[in-house]
Parts: sequence; structure tokens; C-alpha cells
Amino acid sequence: MVILNRRALLQSLGIAIPAAGVPSELAALAGRHQPDDDGFRQPVQTTVADWGPVAGALGRSGKLNSGTVYRVGFPRGDLKVTSYGIQVAAGLSLGGYAAFARYDDGQTMAMGDLVVTEPELPAVTDAIHRNEIDQSAIHKHLLAHEPAIWWTHFHAMGDATVIARGVRAALDQTGTPPPAPVKPPVPLDLDTVGIDAALGTPGTNDGGIYKFSFARNETVAVDGRVATPAMGINTALNFQPVGNGQAAINGDFVMVAAEVQNVIMALRAGGIQVVELHNHSLHDQPRLFYLHFWKVDNGVALARALAAAVHATNVHPA
Repeated sequence: MVILNRRALLQSLGIAIPAAGVPSELAALAGRHQPDDDGFRQPVQTTVADWGPVAGALGRSGKLNSGTVYRVGFPRGDLKVTSYGIQVAAGLSLGGYAAFARYDDGQTMAMGDLVVTEPELPAVTDAIHRNEIDQSAIHKHLLAHEPAIWWTHFHAMGDATVIARGVRAALDQTGTPPPAPVKPPVPLDLDTVGIDAALGTPGTNDGGIYKFSFARNETVAVDGRVATPAMGINTALNFQPVGNGQAAINGDFVMVAAEVQNVIMALRAGGIQVVELHNHSLHDQPRLFYLHFWKVDNGVALARALAAAVHATNVHPA
């Protein structure tokens, strides 16, 4: 039996491939799935100006994190999604992104997550593969909700601008709106002091959503390249105020296999619902699992329950 690579397969199906698609040879040149003799490849320092072509290709600018990861957000502010009577804010659950890091061999690794409606998903999947970007996960972040939303993760290696064009081609299959002006944070109807005390670190008011991020203590690599928390390798805890000090919580825990059961038990002990358990990457080291959750309750009580699950993992505040 002859096994075709993706480019040959797409051509055999009569599907057009952009001439500037990411060359499959780059995987071999980058030593894909294999670290160098000296260890994992490290991201290099860059400037915002270095990422200008990426911002141009995506049609929106991003933020440079620690000089290495350029991250661009794609919030679905156009969607009105309801779950268990709660209108889900874009900042709670509906924020897609693409993150780019350049490495010491000149190659760029990109990872991200696109938030798409069920009717949009097939065209987004086709656009991802036409541009030779890997699709590494397709799943849900919410329990029962309307309309039906899917989250699809992607991974690519090669020229940053070419990858960005491919991501843009996928975005163009969706109703993702253009970037909105940044608004000052609104006051939060939450006991943030109590929530901070429960989680042992201060949160951030990001557009009316109170957010926490925790990073793994060990080095994480994807395809033999160090992937920092800004690439999406983090535990994210989000609180959306719903009135009277209550919050809807959503987000995900990043875990190694030995931590999964303890996290589930800690969450359930606090009455928090488990939504999904899955992977986000195809070739990460250590092998990581992600668990999404949901609950509406008093914000401080939720923070205490989440803290018990955080303490079951090898993380620190990011």
C-alpha cells in the first residue's frame, strides 16, 4: 500500500494548494519530532517590528510576550452563545488565537485555536489543510450551548508569513469580526480580593473577565522546540461575573497523565462540572492533557474549588 503525503493526497483529490504553501521539506530540515543533540530548540528574541508581515497577513496586530511569542487574538464578538441560561462573553470562552515563535534555526512554529460555528467548521478544516497546516484537535469547551460551537487547534512549522496567510484563509471562512478598539476594564461584581486569596495570586481584569494563568514547572516542548505558556501551554481560569458576586467559570487545566484523576476528583469535590478531557498537540513532551470545566456559583467558593485542582498539578502563577 502506498501512503501519500498531504500535498500528494490533496493533489490526487483535485484540491488546489496555494503556491506559497508551507513546504513539506521544512519538517525534515527542522529535525521535526527530534530535539538537537544539545536539547530542545529555544525560541529567540524578536521585536514587534519583526512580526509586521504576520500582522499584515492576518489583518490584525498582536502582542509580543517576553520578546519571543507573538500572539494574535480572534475573539468571536459576533456570536451570541448561551449555555445554561448564561450569555457567554467572548473573553470567557470564545477567544481564538494564533501564537508564533521563531527558533534558532530560523524556522517559526505556530500554534493556536479557532472558535467556529458548526456550519463554518467544514470550510475551516478544508482551508487549514489546503495551506498544509496541521489540525491537532477538534472539540468543545462548553457543555450544552446554542448555537453549536467547535474549537479547532492547529500547528504549523515554516515561514511565519506563509503560515499567517494560511491561518487568515481559515479565518476568512468564519464570521470572525475585525479587531475592536480596546476598551478600559469595567468594574467587576466579584470579590476579587477573596478570589485572589483563594488562588494565591492576583488575577487580571481582561475586558470584564477576571483571569488567572498558571504555567507548568517543567520545560514543555512541541516537535522538539520549547513551547512557552504564551503558546497556549497553560492552565487558564476565567471568571465571568453574572451578578451578586456570582460567576460563570470556564477555562482549562494543563496536566500530565499522572495528574488527571486528581484534578477531576478535586473539581467534582467542589461541584464543578467537567466538560472535556483531551489533547491539544500531536507531538508534545511531556505528553499533556487538557481538561475544560464549567460552573456558576459564588466567585470565592469557585476559586477555592479551583485552587484545590491547581494544587494537584505541577504549576506556578504565570
